[in-house]
Amino acid sequence: MTAEAGPPSSRVGRDLRAAIMVGVGLGIVILASLFLVRQFFIAVVAVSIAVATWELAGALKRGGGIEVALVPALVGGQLMMWLAWPYGTTALVGAAAATMLVCLLWRMPKGPENYLRDVSASLFTVAYVPFFAAFAVMLVVPPDGTGRVLTWMLCVVASDVGGYAAGVLAGKHPMAPTISPKKTWEGFGGSLVGGMIAGALCVQQLLHFHWWLGVALGALLVAVATAGDLIESLIKRDLGIKDMGTLLPGHGGLMDRLDSLLPTAMVSWVLLVFVPVF
Repeated sequence: MTAEAGPPSSRVGRDLRAAIMVGVGLGIVILASLFLVRQFFIAVVAVSIAVATWELAGALKRGGGIEVALVPALVGGQLMMWLAWPYGTTALVGAAAATMLVCLLWRMPKGPENYLRDVSASLFTVAYVPFFAAFAVMLVVPPDGTGRVLTWMLCVVASDVGGYAAGVLAGKHPMAPTISPKKTWEGFGGSLVGGMIAGALCVQQLLHFHWWLGVALGALLVAVATAGDLIESLIKRDLGIKDMGTLLPGHGGLMDRLDSLLPTAMVSWVLLVFVPVF
């Protein structure tokens, strides 16, 4: 007797068909929000960040018994999203600082045992998820905000696709075997090629800057995206879990898809603020 065939999986152990379908669905939602009314993009980010915050807090509790101040993190995260659009970095920093203070106070009634551990995790959650995500909101604010968001996201997507293809076809030399054994230097090379090509095209066609600035932007975003992947891998290995959640078939949790997008949103915003200087 032969075993019944299951869904196709990739070399990284994912259901590839489900992963592609979910990725396409998420892409459609994001594109629709950008091209219909740009403010809809804020709502997409805000909902995503609420889910990701909840997933990260759950993973910390499940894997390490760590109590994140979830209510302040969720409420403060929404404040960061919705205040960053009209008021920019001043409101973002103020909302983040207020959220962190409330997290410190929220944990006090439970006493000193594990206080430092729990509040450190709460502050980490606030900084890692909603604070970084607020820069994605600020990317869409300028008149060419749709182009800025697309440049950021397409560079990261091209990095993922290029890295996956190169890793599957030619990956032999592990980049960080103790952190993410399947991530290879060949895959990183594919990510660089994909990210730099996407950066050159997007910066020239969508933002009307010099193409070589896009090459530099793409390369830097690939490096940051790769670091983001490795950071989340470290977190999951430390907690002894495979995925942050189970919301997205073929991907794990939503937080598992945001690991490279969150830090690159901040870097993209900073760079695209200063790129016009050149």
